[in-house]
Amino acid sequence: MGANGRETSRGDTVACANQKGGVGKTTTVVNLGAYLAINGHHVLVVDLDPQGNATSGLGIDKSSVSRSIYDALCEEATADELLVPTGIEHLDLIPAALSLAGAEVELAPLPQRERRLGRVLAPLAARYDHVLIDCPPSLGLLTVNALTAANSVLVPLQCEYYALEGLSQLVATINLVRDHLNPTLAVRGVVLTMFDSRTLLSAEVRDEARRHLDGAVYDTIIPRSVRLSEAPSYGLPIALYRPDSKGAEAYRALAAEFIGRGAGVTDQVPGRSLEFGSPPVAAAPQAIQ
Repeated sequence: MGANGRETSRGDTVACANQKGGVGKTTTVVNLGAYLAINGHHVLVVDLDPQGNATSGLGIDKSSVSRSIYDALCEEATADELLVPTGIEHLDLIPAALSLAGAEVELAPLPQRERRLGRVLAPLAARYDHVLIDCPPSLGLLTVNALTAANSVLVPLQCEYYALEGLSQLVATINLVRDHLNPTLAVRGVVLTMFDSRTLLSAEVRDEARRHLDGAVYDTIIPRSVRLSEAPSYGLPIALYRPDSKGAEAYRALAAEFIGRGAGVTDQVPGRSLEFGSPPVAAAPQAIQ
């Protein structure tokens, strides 16, 4: 059962991916997952980033993690052995550890190396309404594993200079995974992050993203927020750290929109190849007068 006792389909596995660092992937996974769980959905966060920020952001000391997703990908551990409860009911975590930094090298010679994560997570699918995978800021083997294991991709896109530059590389990777590994992979949507209402640049990036990406862009926009930046240092999602903040309000709304859009999505951008068009013309940052 999902929120409010309603029946919810299981097996919704979402990779949160963007090869750029610092665009809000971990912030989105942690806070979206928290609000989904608070609303009664059973959620699993998988920290696939060697930096382990989703792990610490959910209150788990990275240095104390004895077994992590690495042990399932490169060793013989099962996902059941790695599950860690968080401070939020219905929200579980498979943590990351420093050992994950060498996982891509160790995975390279293994058979079915791109499908290891999918096989690890498959036994858990019936238990969770949503599995959210926090991908590393690269398009290497770990991210490919996430895209192969997922049924959809959520792309955080920061409202900053050259925001769309390089997105075509992510699109190319998604299409390669579809062609060779996971033909049902869909684009769940694009979430605009780090929006600063004081600058014209953020507004320009928002407008250009919606023009180039059409209906794929979520209506909810995540603002640049000091409270969102502070929360991980306390090991808390924004829902527990400052539930009255603008960042909390935004992620609460994003969770509602995420559920409203549903898991069985298809590409909302016309064209099989997801050609988003050329990046917007760069403009120098300007403050609104």
